Amino acid sequence: MNTTGALQGIRVIDLSRVLGGPFAAQVLADHGADVIKIEPPAGDDTRLWGPPFRQGSAAYFSGINRNKRGMVVDFSTSQGQALLRTLLEPADVLIENFKIGTLEKWGLSDLTRQFPRLVHCRISGFGADGPLGALPGYDSVIQAMAGLMSVNGEADGTPLRVGLPVVDMVTGMNAAMGVLLALQARHHSGRGQFIEAALYDSGVSLLHPHIPNYLWSGKGPQRTGNAHPNITPYDAYQSATGPIYIAVGNNRQFSRMCAFLGLNSLPSDARFADNASRCAHRLALKDILERALAHQDGRALADQMIRQGIPCGPIQDVAEVVRHPHTQHRRMVVSIDDYQGIASPIKLSGTPASYRLAPPRHGEHSRDILRDYGFDEQRIQALIDNRAIQEAKEA
Repeated sequence: MNTTGALQGIRVIDLSRVLGGPFAAQVLADHGADVIKIEPPAGDDTRLWGPPFRQGSAAYFSGINRNKRGMVVDFSTSQGQALLRTLLEPADVLIENFKIGTLEKWGLSDLTRQFPRLVHCRISGFGADGPLGALPGYDSVIQAMAGLMSVNGEADGTPLRVGLPVVDMVTGMNAAMGVLLALQARHHSGRGQFIEAALYDSGVSLLHPHIPNYLWSGKGPQRTGNAHPNITPYDAYQSATGPIYIAVGNNRQFSRMCAFLGLNSLPSDARFADNASRCAHRLALKDILERALAHQDGRALADQMIRQGIPCGPIQDVAEVVRHPHTQHRRMVVSIDDYQGIASPIKLSGTPASYRLAPPRHGEHSRDILRDYGFDEQRIQALIDNRAIQEAKEA
């Protein structure tokens, strides 16, 4: 398949399902990699994670599977297992998230030995070994176990799940970075390597600044709602028309904010002279600021403040974000035929992301991919007849 982009010429076999692996593969696909997504006969679980649905697949699936060609292979058959070896022979990258031991069962226990140039990326819950090794992992469970829920929520409330699959997505990002690092290393060594991206590790890695604070102070963090644990004012503040978020990170910005709001005496008040003092008196400062904002149009005020160099913004919902002129200017919503999704946030000047293929229907490109591998029609039909592969059903 001819592509353009920074990863032109790189072929990726994506055997992963659900979110972390497919997201990593989509990052590579957006930047030119030829990604072949291989699903089991039952399909990727996320095809059913709706509504909403289009053409039998959920928006959840479509959001992380564009720019891929799709085929269906039944790896429970000997022919399917042999086909996987054929597909891997010229491949540069394999991404998978099978249970530990699955590939070994298929005779693929040491892929970097069988395919020396292959970069093999495995996404798992907890890694292969250790006290929790080989156990299944899911985003929300990892959020709970890795401490993310413990620091999320109101101070007087209970631990809360972050409202998006942050662990899965960060694991996907880490997997994509690992693949790029391994490909760079291959330029020098001529050999691929094994990459392990565990949800648990990614979840723990997100605990900044909470783990550094704990390691230095010995004190566990407390939930602070919208407020930052180390900086004040850095919180949601109520205006006449709704909350806005102010994120003042230094004394210069604090003085500028106070002057803008007509609170000129605050910077000289000993309670608010520096960040440590402000943190010690954060409730008093919040009360003063909200009284100053009580008769202000929050959205208009936030726009004026940020243009004066005071970090501030309205708290927008998803519909407002999609419609926002800056979202459109940054081209952060992409369309391919009737597909719509979130565009790549990685903006390269010389080799930008491209959007070539809508997410594949189940088994849409099975024949075309095998033709690319030199299979004749008789051999392809035999694989179909033996149910080792499937073609797409009519939409």
